[in-house]
Amino acid sequence: MKQTPLIDAHRKAQGKLVDFAGWEMPIQYSGVVDEYQTVRRHAGLFDVSHMGRIRVAGPGSLAFLQRVTTNDVSKLSIRQSQYSMVCAPNGGIKDDIFIYHVKPYEFLVCVNASNREKIVAWFHEKVAQAQGCTVQDQSTALAQIAIQGPASRDTLTAAGLADLHLLKIRHCLDAVVCGHPTLVTRTGYTGELGYELYLPAEGAMAIWARLLEVGQPLGLKPAGLGARDLLRLEMAYLLYGNDMDEGTTPIEAGADWVVKFDKGDFIGRTTLLAQHSNGPARRLIAFELVEKAVPRHGFKILSAQDQAVIGEVTSGNLSPILQKGIGMGYVTPVASQPGSSILIDIRGKACPAVVVKPPFYKKLPGTP
Repeated sequence: MKQTPLIDAHRKAQGKLVDFAGWEMPIQYSGVVDEYQTVRRHAGLFDVSHMGRIRVAGPGSLAFLQRVTTNDVSKLSIRQSQYSMVCAPNGGIKDDIFIYHVKPYEFLVCVNASNREKIVAWFHEKVAQAQGCTVQDQSTALAQIAIQGPASRDTLTAAGLADLHLLKIRHCLDAVVCGHPTLVTRTGYTGELGYELYLPAEGAMAIWARLLEVGQPLGLKPAGLGARDLLRLEMAYLLYGNDMDEGTTPIEAGADWVVKFDKGDFIGRTTLLAQHSNGPARRLIAFELVEKAVPRHGFKILSAQDQAVIGEVTSGNLSPILQKGIGMGYVTPVASQPGSSILIDIRGKACPAVVVKPPFYKKLPGTP
C-alpha cells in the first residue's frame, strides 16, 4: 500500500490503519463518533495527502480547464476556488474536483485518491490537443492537511497565521507555516468552519505536530476517514464511488449547479444539455428514516405503495446529531420530491422513510 508523509504520526497516535484506495490510512483514532463530535464542537485534524494534486499552468491553462471541466473557471479570480466535475463525452462523471486559481496562468486541481492516475492520464491526453498549457502531477511533492471545526481558525492563528478572519469561503492565501511555504484554503468537506493546507511533503510532520500542539488546549484532535465520511454525509456531500461514478451524470446527481452550459463547449456538454432539457431517468435523493435503524450502501429503496424496487442506497449511516438513520440514493423522478414517502429494505424489513431537502445537518444562524 502507498503511504502519506504522515504515516509515522498515525502510527504514533495508534490510529487504526486500513486500505483506502490503495493507501494505508487511519480510519479512526479515539473512535469515529468521538472524532465526529470533536469536529462539530472543537476541531479535527485530517491527513488528506492521499488525494491527488495536479498543477495546470501556462497561458492556455484557462482554456484547457474550461474544456475538461463542467464549471466556469473564468469566474475564478486569483486566490479563489470552485467545486467542479470532470466528465466523459457521454456525461458520466470521471471525478469531482476542486480547482484553485493560485497565480496568473496557474491552477491547482485536487482530485480523489481513487481517480488520481485516471485523471492525470485524461489531462495528459487532452492537453496534447491544447496550446500553451502544461499538466504536472504534484501529488508526491505536496502533502495536504485539513483542519475542520469551530476552533480551526483559532488553532491556525495560534500557529502563527494572521488575518484568517478576512479569508472568505473558497478563497486561499500563501503563508509560511513552520518555515514551509503553504497554500491555505478555506475549503473542506465537513460543513464546519475549516481550512485545507497544501504544503511540501517534507514539511508535513512538523506542521502536523505543531497544529496538534497549539490546538490541544482548544480541543483539537486527529480525526480519521470514518469521521470524515459521517461528517460529509450529514452535509449530503457526494462521495465518488458511492454516490457517483462514470455511470452517473451531474444532472442525475443533483449537481446541476456545477454545470455551466453558457460558458461554451466542454467535454460532455451535448449529452448533459439534452438530459438537463428532457429530465433524467433517475435522481439522487436525501432521506431520513422514520424509525431508528441504519441504512447502508447497497440497500434497496422501495415504493411506499407496492414495495417495488425503485432504487438503491448509495450512502447511509446513523446521524449522531439527529439520532436517526440518514442516507442518499437514486430513485425514479416521481419519488424524488421532498416529502415523498419511501421504504428502505433493511435486512428484509421495509422501514419507512421520507425524502428530505439536503443537507441533513443545518448549523445555527450566526455560526461561521
